[in-house]
Amino acid sequence: MLELLVCSPAAATIGNMGADAMSDGKLSRRDMLKASTALAAGTVFAEPLKAAAPEPGAITPALIEAARKEGKLSFYSALELSVAERFGKLFEAKYPGIAVRVERSGAERLFQRIGQEQASRINAVDVANSTDPAHYLDWKRSGWLAPYVPEDMARHLPADQIDPDGTYATFCAWLEVIGYNTSLVKREEAPRSYADLLDPKWRDKLVKAHPAYSGAILTVTYLLVRELGWPYFERLAQQRVLQVQSAADPPKKIQIGERAVMTEGNDYNIALLKEQGQPVEAVNAAEGSPLIIVSCGIFRNAPNPNAARLFQSFMFSAEAQQALVTTFAHRSFHALVKEKPGRASLDTVKLLKADPATVLAQSEEIKARYTRIFGV
Repeated sequence: MLELLVCSPAAATIGNMGADAMSDGKLSRRDMLKASTALAAGTVFAEPLKAAAPEPGAITPALIEAARKEGKLSFYSALELSVAERFGKLFEAKYPGIAVRVERSGAERLFQRIGQEQASRINAVDVANSTDPAHYLDWKRSGWLAPYVPEDMARHLPADQIDPDGTYATFCAWLEVIGYNTSLVKREEAPRSYADLLDPKWRDKLVKAHPAYSGAILTVTYLLVRELGWPYFERLAQQRVLQVQSAADPPKKIQIGERAVMTEGNDYNIALLKEQGQPVEAVNAAEGSPLIIVSCGIFRNAPNPNAARLFQSFMFSAEAQQALVTTFAHRSFHALVKEKPGRASLDTVKLLKADPATVLAQSEEIKARYTRIFGV
């Protein structure tokens, strides 16, 4: 039976953030990794250390039997609660006798928790996914990830979406988009760019999520600072924006009319709400739409290693990947998966892509400066 635990909220540099980050005298794991990550290559899985990737792992009767003997696994996830829970149940239905324990929270909170557990030698996590790919660079450098490449991953996922050493890969993706309530905003008056959000008419009408909680919003913040600079956020803060935590929260706020416009939010939330007949619409910003990559990997000291491998194989199967698209309107890079009907493919959208190594080096500075600007 699925058990669900929800965690409670508890190279180049950007501007002068380095000095700002050090002002409180605190050093994070990320601070100590800046020097080594700043020079990493600008690809999705840039890594200076290379090793031979493992041979693709098959789902064999022996693996299933070993997983059933373990009887459970712990899945730490930054996916939405409904998504993480659904995949746990799908796996349990396919492999009876193996319970999935879901630990769900925002990516940045999960990152902190896993770091604390690993430092204390608490071996609790089997498989983790995160909306911040930079986490995997950190975990891999620390030697915390176990190489494992399921057959489906090796056969049907593009090579640039798989870590060269096989320790993690892209589980899914989505876009961060501007959105608005169609009952409150006319189509011809809706914002079409991030610059449009600075119009005084949107004062007290905007909602956005926070990079200290959401890995997706951390990526968005990095990208918009790169493209528009910190003055953009300084002006946006003057709009008296409603701050929420998760990137899934702004679509809900505009749906119920608490705010008219979201400055960014998950495109899949808008797509699903529209299917339900809700008065919401998405806008791909003129400057480009941030692409959010969600990675997944197994931990080296996983207490249930066989169940973890079986679960990872299931997550990258055509069956599970198609469910991501059909049921949850996420994006998949699996070659056998069919796109949701009527939705524009990623190659038709102007995308903003982040370098995880640079995000890793700058993330603490980004969160600190953002908090100072918005006062939250």
